[in-house]
Amino acid sequence: MKSRPSAHRSRSSKSAASDGSASKFAITDWENDDWSANIDEEEPDSRRIRSIENIPQPAALSRVHSSTSSIAPSKSPHSRDCSVDSRAQNDAQLNAEIEEINARLARITKFKSILRQPVIDLAALRKLAWAGIPDELRPQAWKLLLGYLPKNSNRREETLRRKRQDYLDGLETVFSRPLDQVMWHQISIDVPRTNPHIPLYTHHTTQKALERILYLWAVRHPASGYVQGINDLVTPFFQVFLSEYIDADDITDYDPKSLAKNDLNAIEADCYWCLTKLLDGIQDNYIQAQPGIQRQVAELRDLTKRIDSTLAAHLEHENVEFIQFSFRWMNCLLMRELSIDNIIRMWDTYMAEEPLGFSRFHVFVCAALLVKFSSELQQMDFQDIMIFLQSIPTGDWDEKNVELLLSEAYMWQTLFKDSSAHLKDNE
Repeated sequence: MKSRPSAHRSRSSKSAASDGSASKFAITDWENDDWSANIDEEEPDSRRIRSIENIPQPAALSRVHSSTSSIAPSKSPHSRDCSVDSRAQNDAQLNAEIEEINARLARITKFKSILRQPVIDLAALRKLAWAGIPDELRPQAWKLLLGYLPKNSNRREETLRRKRQDYLDGLETVFSRPLDQVMWHQISIDVPRTNPHIPLYTHHTTQKALERILYLWAVRHPASGYVQGINDLVTPFFQVFLSEYIDADDITDYDPKSLAKNDLNAIEADCYWCLTKLLDGIQDNYIQAQPGIQRQVAELRDLTKRIDSTLAAHLEHENVEFIQFSFRWMNCLLMRELSIDNIIRMWDTYMAEEPLGFSRFHVFVCAALLVKFSSELQQMDFQDIMIFLQSIPTGDWDEKNVELLLSEAYMWQTLFKDSSAHLKDNE
């Protein structure tokens, strides 16, 4: 996430609602959190979260004059030559930064022009979002792209109020009766293992929020219930929607316990509904026998044969089955292979590719990732291949690496979108 003006400060200090509209939901003995609060219906959502009209603009341009004026005049010819070279390098760097800032501001302006419309043009929003969404506009854009928020702006406030209340009512219902002990036990084990290297996800408030979201979703979707891996999928939503309510230099260090209860309720509800929208499109990945994942793994194998037949032949020669390494890629949507910041950027494109972004397009991304390391893999035996693919070296990847991967995936999709059918015809 980009830097923001001040660190770890909640944007809303308004206390939890205490009027008659508050939910009656109370956490049982196993939960210490106070859930008597409800969403503040007297304070519209648009007042509590950052408006697109009030986005802080980059202030880096002020460094131009100070940087160039700080170069002192040299006395010797050699020193003057060095000074000229240094000044030229500084000027080039500053010009590049200015161009980058201007490009970002231009993209923000384009997004604002779409998001201000009384009725959102989703096709235009998807087209623009494919290349990435500015951090400060991502929460609203994601909710629109997933269909959680209606296109008509006049209906959004009421939709948010109703959906958030439904989430709280759902919690009250499922936690007022005996828990499914097997399901709850698995969730309570998996949540602390979720992104343990990121401080945000080690905090008690975060973990309890994730537990509530996952348990309610699992109870309401008995065909699949809770499946390991879904815990990973909720975290990009939590991080993005949390950014609506705080100013933090690094959101991954933030402890949500300082949030107003109403704000945490809203974040949880938004995460729950957007997770539901995402999983609705890939739910056959998580039902009995996981046929969706089996199909994606088969498609990945077929794509690899078409894109890089040499690599495919080497994997076959070493008795490497695609299911052995790519099951996790499909089950967790590469969240174990890429940083969460890179995943968030990747999901911008996935949502722009809807309704098949998280299913069909994801297979092409996996294929692009696999063939990127083709030369290294072709020098390895079975054991080394499996070790490598379980820990792909993407730790130093940034947004540019992800965008290159997405571009390659789009190219493969354009060329081989019917690869499985072609292969079957050729067999």
